[in-house]
Amino acid sequence: MWRRAAVAAGRGLRGMAGRAASPTPPVSPHGLCLHSPERAAAERAPRIYTRTGDSGFSSTFTGERRPKGDRIFEALGATDELSSAIGLAGEFSSEKGHTFVGQLHKVQCMLQDVGSNLATPLSSAREAHLKRTSFSEKPVLELEQWIDSYSEQLPPLRAFILPVGAACAPHFLGVVPLVQAGEADPNVAKYLNRLSDYLFVLARYAAMKEGKEEKIYIKPEP
Repeated sequence: MWRRAAVAAGRGLRGMAGRAASPTPPVSPHGLCLHSPERAAAERAPRIYTRTGDSGFSSTFTGERRPKGDRIFEALGATDELSSAIGLAGEFSSEKGHTFVGQLHKVQCMLQDVGSNLATPLSSAREAHLKRTSFSEKPVLELEQWIDSYSEQLPPLRAFILPVGAACAPHFLGVVPLVQAGEADPNVAKYLNRLSDYLFVLARYAAMKEGKEEKIYIKPEP
């Protein structure tokens, strides 16, 4: 409707051009000039909220309406949480001058693709859906290359190391049932499993570069 109104307003202004010049540009009820960049940006900006999930249901990419407590949305939430943790780790790593920040950013991008695959249950996906959300083995192999590269620069493991930083295992476990049920690509589970190894090795590498001592597991006295 706003497009038709803008066109009509434009026509009216052109018709008046030969008769009288308006001292001020036309203004919308919201106080924005009809032809201002601010109005154009406001009209183009999509709304963050849709209200379609207020009843407790959300849509998958295939168009299914499922409860928000469905395991697909639980897995999507866990993946988003993991991406946020990695983003925070990237900010801290950038402040320390680490060179692997670009890798963490790429991992976040790959997690977006993981989410796309999870949001496309294979049981209801058509060929057009699968072409857009398929997840290949290539990112898995890239993680393995990164792991091998950092591992070669680290001292060998001789004891259990206490975990620090972002943990991937809980997020991986949320995806396993979807893969086992044939609703998600097996490469998604492989990627998250390998990502857990990558983050572990990267944490050791970052600690070494910062001169920090690794925290070793010590068996408590009986």
